[in-house]
Amino acid sequence: MTVGAGLHILLHFLVPGLLARIAYADRWRRAWLIMAATMIVDVDHLLADPMYQPDRCGIGYHPLHTLPAIVIYLLLLLPRRTRLVGLGLVLHMALDAVDCLRV
Repeated sequence: MTVGAGLHILLHFLVPGLLARIAYADRWRRAWLIMAATMIVDVDHLLADPMYQPDRCGIGYHPLHTLPAIVIYLLLLLPRRTRLVGLGLVLHMALDAVDCLRV
């Protein structure tokens, strides 16, 4: 794993943690755990061959990183019950999109 890949993964935990501390201060641990758990969305990387390719943009490539999936993640922001899951998924896609700018 490259330094860039390590930083990318670290950001997937740090950014939700920072957001949880700011926006959900009274229950930040729970909020962070829910948002961090959305990393499971990367299970679709198992379908790729090769599974990891540092110069590949995952947005639009992996099934759970496509526009229709992202629209669903945005809709999850609307109901209070699913807001943290939606927020975690949208943050995940945003961080992956930032990574695509480097490619």
